[in-house]
Amino acid sequence: MTDGLVRRARPGDVPEILTMVRELAEYERAPHEAVATEEQFHRALFGPEPKVFAHVVEHETDDGRRLGAFAMWFLNFSTWLGQHGLYLEDLYVRPELRGTGYGTQLLATLAQECVENDYGRLEWWVLDWNEPALGFYRSIGAVPMDEWTVHRVTGDALQRMAHGGAT
Repeated sequence: MTDGLVRRARPGDVPEILTMVRELAEYERAPHEAVATEEQFHRALFGPEPKVFAHVVEHETDDGRRLGAFAMWFLNFSTWLGQHGLYLEDLYVRPELRGTGYGTQLLATLAQECVENDYGRLEWWVLDWNEPALGFYRSIGAVPMDEWTVHRVTGDALQRMAHGGAT
């Protein structure tokens, strides 16, 4: 395992987190969809009432310390459990650092958040073609929710819906 420090993200981490988000979008074959800005991340993560949170893995390089991975998450709520849950929006480990245990460390940290705060679930989505990630998640005991279909409304359809129109 590579020596890495898992910690909460700090404002100075935002440029490197955004770079990793763009690397993730490239890997997921959707670089054109990664349009977030540093300003948006600063506001979301460190504004007056943050609704999004992040952990990073800082690791040693020949040039000093650098971020090698991140996990960005927020709270959701289960009406069935009557508890909040933690929804993992993105988990990314830079390609050259995969297999170092950083992904496992980040997930363990998020599981600790759940246990310490009485959150009933830790959930995330995985692209169905991402076999390396699917295999990794199976290896740690994650169970796919195959019977559920994700739905999304964005852009013009969201605008029409907000104004009472059909999509």
